[in-house]
Amino acid sequence: MKALVSSGFKFPGQKSLYKGKVRDVYNINDKYLLMVVTDRISAFDVVLPKGIPYKGQVLNQIAAKFLDATNDIVPNWKIATPDPSVTIGYKCEPYPVEMIVRAYLTGSAWRTYKSGARAICGIPIPGGMRENQKFDKPIITPTTKALQGHHDEDISRDEIVSKGLIPEKEYDQIEKYAMEVFLRGSEIASEHGLILVDTKYEFGKYGDKICLIDEINTPDSSRYFYADGYQERFDKGEPQRQLSKEFVREWLMANGFQGKEGQKVPFMTDEFVDEISGRYIELYEKITGEKFIKTDIKDVEKRIEENCLKFLATL
Repeated sequence: MKALVSSGFKFPGQKSLYKGKVRDVYNINDKYLLMVVTDRISAFDVVLPKGIPYKGQVLNQIAAKFLDATNDIVPNWKIATPDPSVTIGYKCEPYPVEMIVRAYLTGSAWRTYKSGARAICGIPIPGGMRENQKFDKPIITPTTKALQGHHDEDISRDEIVSKGLIPEKEYDQIEKYAMEVFLRGSEIASEHGLILVDTKYEFGKYGDKICLIDEINTPDSSRYFYADGYQERFDKGEPQRQLSKEFVREWLMANGFQGKEGQKVPFMTDEFVDEISGRYIELYEKITGEKFIKTDIKDVEKRIEENCLKFLATL
């Protein structure tokens, strides 16, 4: 199966091309961003050597659905999805902080807690909690947006404001938006038998307007548990059944890789790549309640280019 690992289009009005871990972002006339969601997959801030077929389509279509489902709460950057793997939207000025909303003590928060910390990003966490336990109410633990090759770092609300990263009034508004979008996402997940455990949101400004940008509630930016059996597993201290990228991280750790210097990414078999692809498709179907329709990937680049050129001509 063909995976789109990289793109190198030349679009009319193209000013620049930025390649992130997963997305290739084209600046069109300093007014629009054309975001190609590739099939690259990253873990521990490292892009893994093989692409995952259909992953880009899954991420792009889930994000588009959630942007549409929350645009009554907060304006967002999206204009259209001219191709299953592409979103075109307004070029916003991003805030230098990512908003992590957590409803459960798990993942990196649990690792921090287990090491003895009883506060994350200045937010106190009660003693005696267990892995995957639900918080009384969701918390927001922001991180800095690291430059490429560096890790994001936890930061508190007070530090964000005192360092002048975001004006206080705007930060408070962003926190409010993040929490409301998370609660809406949780409701939608619940309708489909899932728990939205934690997720990351990014915001930017378009003129004077605060907008939700990038992707939201996808398996790359979020963690989902299956609601069925959650309590039973928690009571027994068993791992939760989850739909997220965490199983890829766990596989890497089990094979001696955590993104540290000198460590080599373990070989990914075709079977493992297919398994990851299947997990992404499963999440799409679970979270949207719709059947995933695989687009033709025989010539992905040509398909994307034709669809984007057609749409750009209408702007």
